Amino acid sequence: MTATEGNGGNEDGGGGGGDRAAGGRHSWDDGLIARRAHRRAAGRAAHRPARAMDQGAVEAAAPDIPRAARGYFPEEEAGRRSFGGPPYAVYQAGVRSFATGTLRPRLEALRQLVGLSRSRLEGRTLAGAARVLDEADARGRHPYGHTVVAVAGATGSGKSTLFNALAGASLSETGIRRPTTATPLACAWTDHADGLLDRLGIPAVDRRNPGYPYDPALRGLVLLDLPDHDSAAPGHRERVDRLLGLVDAVVWVVDPEKYADAVLHERYLRPLAGYAEVTFVVLNQVDRLPGEAADQVLDDLRRLLDEDGLALGEHGEPGAAVLALSALTGEGVGELRETLARLTAECGAAERRLSADVDGTMTRLRPQYVADSGPVGLTERARAEFEDRLAEAAGAGAAGKAAERARLRDAEWACGTPWGRLRRRKGRASGGPQGGSRGSRAPGAGEWTEIPGARARTLAVEAVTARPAVEEAVRTLGDEATAGLPGPWAQAVREAAGWGGRGLAEAVDEAVAAETAHRRPVRPVWWSMVAAAQVTVLLVQVMGVLWLLGAMAGVFGGPEWWMPALLVLGGAVVGPTLAWGSRAAARGPARRHGRSVEGRLREAAAECGRRRVLEPVETELARYGEVRAQYVVAAGGA
Repeated sequence: MTATEGNGGNEDGGGGGGDRAAGGRHSWDDGLIARRAHRRAAGRAAHRPARAMDQGAVEAAAPDIPRAARGYFPEEEAGRRSFGGPPYAVYQAGVRSFATGTLRPRLEALRQLVGLSRSRLEGRTLAGAARVLDEADARGRHPYGHTVVAVAGATGSGKSTLFNALAGASLSETGIRRPTTATPLACAWTDHADGLLDRLGIPAVDRRNPGYPYDPALRGLVLLDLPDHDSAAPGHRERVDRLLGLVDAVVWVVDPEKYADAVLHERYLRPLAGYAEVTFVVLNQVDRLPGEAADQVLDDLRRLLDEDGLALGEHGEPGAAVLALSALTGEGVGELRETLARLTAECGAAERRLSADVDGTMTRLRPQYVADSGPVGLTERARAEFEDRLAEAAGAGAAGKAAERARLRDAEWACGTPWGRLRRRKGRASGGPQGGSRGSRAPGAGEWTEIPGARARTLAVEAVTARPAVEEAVRTLGDEATAGLPGPWAQAVREAAGWGGRGLAEAVDEAVAAETAHRRPVRPVWWSMVAAAQVTVLLVQVMGVLWLLGAMAGVFGGPEWWMPALLVLGGAVVGPTLAWGSRAAARGPARRHGRSVEGRLREAAAECGRRRVLEPVETELARYGEVRAQYVVAAGGA
């Protein structure tokens, strides 16, 4: 019988093993693993000193801690005694739970992330995150002091034999027939794993107790023997895939023949790269390898795992444990049992598994939340440029200049000479070069002033081009706001800007019209004073003309003809000089008035743009900022 045949035959015979005999051949006997494990456990129990892990030791070590808080349950002790064995040691105080660790805030952040993203991302994008939250909630309803470990492997790898060796009894059927394991089998070192096993879908008929005497170091361990992942039987692979997504840790059993199987690495080990801390890779059947072949195969296995991206826990670093053993002879099984005992005692496998689930979810969701092009959002410069474009589209600058010119014309009209006003009135009535046939009031001017026909045509053209200018301003703002944003959030920002941009041109027109409708500039007092002075000068001129005419006609006696002539000449000089000085004095106030009109129209257009476009865009950006912050927390950031 070859080594391979011997191994298979042993499985068929119930998992019995033998010691390595001289010459490399095995000496077979009819003993079962359960019997040998029972004898070895009994021997160890006889020579093992009492440990401070029993109930009394814990009671003495922590007298002030409530018994329930220390994990002591009378039902468990009663249940164990009903099987004729000693009660399991109670759980030590300080059993960890994600409720007080780093996992809880990450799960809460992920929950907030999903809630804030439902209206922005597709349901299938968030389905994985929702499943992780559901699994975390389901796992959180069961004690974290229990650790569920699955033993998985390919056909003929000897995983059922290893399961029996760890359980200390022949619980799982072994043999040459493939597949041997059709349904998952559970072995629990606790009486309170029914809820966990119900969640895993393990029926009561497939639940077993470990071999007697029970190893207290494994208390809280729930061990599963899974069907072969490469089984041709229908439903086996589906059961394996489902349970691998629910257990806390996995022991992958490989054999020297199929340890490099592409299906194993591509379908299972490579996707488990993020679960290294709760993954164990066991090279079984090393008893079949002569000399240094076991070390060579083990090194090659490590190389393949490294290529899979699975971090290896060597030199005290966190990562997957790689062990070599023989479930048939028992070589290395004790080391694996001690490793599982440490994992169970730490009570952290479930938290590590869920943390890895969250890590994987965050990695998949990263393109939806993280911008790799630097800071995102609207800058003050972008906001100012948007408001400037709206003001330009509304004609605020042109209106300000028109209001300035109108103010100067009003000053000229109020402070000019009566002869000049008469000339302007005649020019307006005749449609001369001083004005068009129609008058118009410049926005903010407050007085009716003539606008040349050419200027009227220019304003008509600007009214047509204002709408494209507004649309261009909205598009430019949307492009700047979405720069660097992930796709879904960029689309949401563009939609917000687009909805706000609809009807924005009309809204700006209404805002500008409302701003200028009831605003009339106040007439300065000095204009009235200058106008009165101009009337006085006119009266002096009229009096001088009459005096001069009377003197020339001899109506008035005396040779003082030069006096009326001086009055007429003085009026002709003083009136225009006064008008020119008034125009010069009115330039500064007119300029300030034009700027005031331009500022009011700019503010009206900007307020309309802020209300309809900027605020919705900034709301979306704020939502993204909040979601981004939740993503950082869920991803394990500060």
